[in-house]
Amino acid sequence: MIRLEKRPQPSRAWSMATPLVAVLATMVMGGLLFATLGKNPVEAIRTIFWEPLFGEFAFYYRPQLLVKGAPLVLIAIGLSLGFRAGIWNIGAEGQYIIGALTGAGVGLAFYPMESRIIFPLMVLAGAFGGWAWAMIPAVLKTRFGTNEILVSLMLVYVAEQLLASMSLGLMKNPEGFGFPGSRNLQQYDSAHNAELIAGTGMHWGVVAALIAVIFSYVLLNRHMLGYHIRLTGEAPRAAKFAGVKPARLILFCLGASGALAGLAGMFEVSGPSGQVSIDFNVGYGFTAIIVAFLGRLHPVGILLAGALMALTYIGGDIAQGNLGLPSAAIQVFQGMLLFFLLALDLLTNYRIAIGKPEVA
Repeated sequence: MIRLEKRPQPSRAWSMATPLVAVLATMVMGGLLFATLGKNPVEAIRTIFWEPLFGEFAFYYRPQLLVKGAPLVLIAIGLSLGFRAGIWNIGAEGQYIIGALTGAGVGLAFYPMESRIIFPLMVLAGAFGGWAWAMIPAVLKTRFGTNEILVSLMLVYVAEQLLASMSLGLMKNPEGFGFPGSRNLQQYDSAHNAELIAGTGMHWGVVAALIAVIFSYVLLNRHMLGYHIRLTGEAPRAAKFAGVKPARLILFCLGASGALAGLAGMFEVSGPSGQVSIDFNVGYGFTAIIVAFLGRLHPVGILLAGALMALTYIGGDIAQGNLGLPSAAIQVFQGMLLFFLLALDLLTNYRIAIGKPEVA
């Protein structure tokens, strides 16, 4: 008889090994998925994980790791603060969109004026937009006890409708011959999030992501607020006796995650994307949830997980072009990471036992 037996305390070894085992399991099951689609599974996995780093055109793809990874890391760092405290912000995609809209709105409002203060104002506006959007579920939860998961998730669809409305209306390029979308911010120097070092993919969004990793690490390990966050997630009852104020913690965690998601949106719309458009959002807010858990909610782990997920984005695009894999298959492959991570995480708290349970 095979059964699950609760461990006396969580296994540190399994906690560390689970992400690696989850990646390997994803490769195996992903290979089977690709085989059912009539593709060579070994070639598909090799294309996804090898070509962007060491392939013939790796010199072009490597900088894209920073471009794709920065928003994922920035959003995941914010989400991890709440997740550690048991506060579940599932609406980072909406905060990402609103941050892009507010940041781009400030830049377009000054067009065509040239000034060094425009981009910093866009940064502040992007962070504020994401923060304000996250404050909706935060205030509703603290005042009325609503579920932050449902409210933040539903607000994603509201944000998507606002994005479509702005692309077709208020922010529509008056010189765009009727096509939806705003002016191209890459052509507006004062509002452009340009590469800091040409050809490297390094822009201000990457810098912000690295700062967020460092700040989060210091906060969680060297500050009383970080202690309160960890204590609330690990021992909620003990947190009450320690004087933790739940309402303030909810406002901080949701606000911080919203601000970082808004920053990610602003850096993306003013840089790699270049304009507000109907299809601007590409799911970074949802993918960042996978990144946060794959990184074990640890800042350094999130940095590594963001790089891995960025690799699957780039490698997936290559596989679609070279092997004809459908985009849906790549999305399923990415989703398998979270599935196997959560499934295997069970072994952190439980061990597999064989035989009849002992009767006390």
